[in-house]
Amino acid sequence: MDGWQVMAQAAELEQRGEPFALATVVWRQGPSSSRLGARAIITTSGEVRGWIGGACAEPSVIRQAQQVISDGQPRLLLLGTTDQFGDAIPEGMTVVPIACQSEGALEVYIEPVLPVPHLVVVGRSPMAHTLAELAQVLGWRAERLESTDFTAAAVGERSMVVVATQGHGDEESLEQAVAARPAYIGLVGSRKRGAAVLGYLAERGVPQDQLDQVKVPAGLDLGKTAHTEIAVSILAELVQLRASGQIAASDTSPAKRVAEAIDPVCGMTVASIPANRPLTHDGVTYYFCGAGCRRQFESDPASYARNETRC
Repeated sequence: MDGWQVMAQAAELEQRGEPFALATVVWRQGPSSSRLGARAIITTSGEVRGWIGGACAEPSVIRQAQQVISDGQPRLLLLGTTDQFGDAIPEGMTVVPIACQSEGALEVYIEPVLPVPHLVVVGRSPMAHTLAELAQVLGWRAERLESTDFTAAAVGERSMVVVATQGHGDEESLEQAVAARPAYIGLVGSRKRGAAVLGYLAERGVPQDQLDQVKVPAGLDLGKTAHTEIAVSILAELVQLRASGQIAASDTSPAKRVAEAIDPVCGMTVASIPANRPLTHDGVTYYFCGAGCRRQFESDPASYARNETRC
């Protein structure tokens, strides 16, 4: 894919609410298989869509990108041997030593693209309209649906759902909401009304663990309030829960880490997988960034075996 195709796919992923990192080559020193302005998407699982470099650069960029997704902070990478640059490395740049035979170098800017919170408000009361509008002011992806239009398919596991039907299909809407198992479900209404709705659903066979997800009444307790203030109290509760980590806007945890090792010839960190040319010497299995390093090791194992270090 070229850079614009990468950006088009990035827009699709963002629309679907999937977290990823966008890597852009901002400088290169030849010889290098990458080019200035090359872009790639890296997902939480380590999948690469696009092109940012060859076998030396790509594994390092993937590891760094997964960390960027996890901590939500962009970073600028320098991939190459530090002796190429001396004291010219800017403060704050992350240096990732690589020792490719090509002797090229790259600077790659990696930025996280994390989905905005998704809120679905079910109902047509003035409060429901106000809540959706306030959430949009915060930059959230907020939508309001009539109870007759709402189904479990409208939300995902990271969505937040507020059922504000207020007597117009409460039970049906809440049953659809709990079936989807979103990150948050709130029911607007009194505790007495909430107990009646939940009791009805329990009698219909809705599992108790699903019903236990429901917060009723939704929102922070502000006492007797107008409908606009109820909307504020619900939004404040959602902000509070997200800030405390009780509601995750997205799953940004990297996939289970693959075991890694140090290439004993060039010092690169490589995954301990069959694709990285494993070679066993004196009972220790070594992995290599490329065929050249493996051949060099084979020519004189004793010179390199002492360099082997596990990650």
